[in-house]
Amino acid sequence: MQSSKASRLRNSSLGDRVFDICNIIFMVCLMIVTMYPFVNMIAVSFNDANDAVRGGIYLWPRMWTLNNYKYIFGESDIYHATLISLLRTVIGTAVSVFCTAMLAFTVSRQEFVLRKFVTLFFVITMYFSGGLIPGYLLIRNLGLTDSFWVYIVPGVIGVFNMIIIRSFIEGLPEGILESARIDGAGEFTTFIRVVLPLTIPAMATVSLFVAVGQWNSWFDVFLYNSSNIKLSTLQYELMKILQTTNTSATAGAVEAYQSAENAVRVTPTSLRATMTIIASVPILMVYPFLQRYFVQGMTVGGVKG
Repeated sequence: MQSSKASRLRNSSLGDRVFDICNIIFMVCLMIVTMYPFVNMIAVSFNDANDAVRGGIYLWPRMWTLNNYKYIFGESDIYHATLISLLRTVIGTAVSVFCTAMLAFTVSRQEFVLRKFVTLFFVITMYFSGGLIPGYLLIRNLGLTDSFWVYIVPGVIGVFNMIIIRSFIEGLPEGILESARIDGAGEFTTFIRVVLPLTIPAMATVSLFVAVGQWNSWFDVFLYNSSNIKLSTLQYELMKILQTTNTSATAGAVEAYQSAENAVRVTPTSLRATMTIIASVPILMVYPFLQRYFVQGMTVGGVKG
């Protein structure tokens, strides 16, 4: 193995070596630019809030402390809100991806007479909407306000995600679907037992998009469930904590907040960094499990002879 690598290096031209070196330098710079903001947020979140006001914190905390995290997790509603966020993310992602995939399979079929009209109808909704007030009135008339299902039902179909999955399905060999029909499978059986397993890469990609949107969403909580603390989400609770801190702080001064056990000093800057880490870690933990599907081929089966 080493000898083959050495022979390739000897046989490569000067231009190839320069190109490889430039690529390496570019990728290293890109990695630094991408990672630095997140590493800096970690450093600020673990740094003393009073000291963080001075600035000058880059990759490592100057004065280590857990007070920022103690303050946020000291809120009594934060744990229940985290549970609601997890539920809406898991349920909302599963329902949305499944329903979107069914629609994508339907409009991908050449025998579906209205496929062009239905596709155009959905695409138009990507460019035009009814607006905030008509949308709120619709949700209220449907009886979804003050309900957990207001997080799920409005996002059941994602048009952009439908286009991604439809394009993926259209790339599948038609012979696979024909084989299922010859064996007596109906459309739904074909979708469940043939199409879904073959579209796992596209489903994984779309699932990540939907999950991130569900996890980060807070405005729908503000609109429809702000009066019901039992349906509050993590993002909405973090937003309220930051809003309270911004209101209480004056000209960037450090304010003291009394927790259940002792006084904890926080600032809007330290809280923003801490909230960013808390909100990002769950998604970062999920991504490695989905990443392997991104590089898979479009089909994993063969045409039955």
